[in-house]
Amino acid sequence: MGIDYARFYADPRIGVAAQAFCYPGTAPKGGDYPPPRRCAELWRSRLLSELPRMELTLLVGGYAQAWALGAGAGRNMTDTVRAWRDFAPDILPMPHPSWRNTASLRRNPWFEQDVVPWLRHRVQGILST
Repeated sequence: MGIDYARFYADPRIGVAAQAFCYPGTAPKGGDYPPPRRCAELWRSRLLSELPRMELTLLVGGYAQAWALGAGAGRNMTDTVRAWRDFAPDILPMPHPSWRNTASLRRNPWFEQDVVPWLRHRVQGILST
């Protein structure tokens, strides 16, 4: 995003919300189970209605992308992120920052070359107003 730790956590114009606000547990083969739909259904629309001036939403990971984009999401997270221009400038699908995605990021250098600079520019534009 091109901002430091202090600004990320202290600037009131930046918000972070989990997909479901309840931990689903760890799957037997590693990774977490999907966020329970019932949890997001309880709070998500109410929270979003309290944030009327959102200028950019980062959809981090396949679960968030599927929830927010519905049929507009690709067949997998990489396809959805690859189509990022279809959702910009208000929404940006992002890979989940997990060690499991390291190989995928190496196979897809376009993310670092195209998406990251765009994100940094967009965030700077929002925060400079």
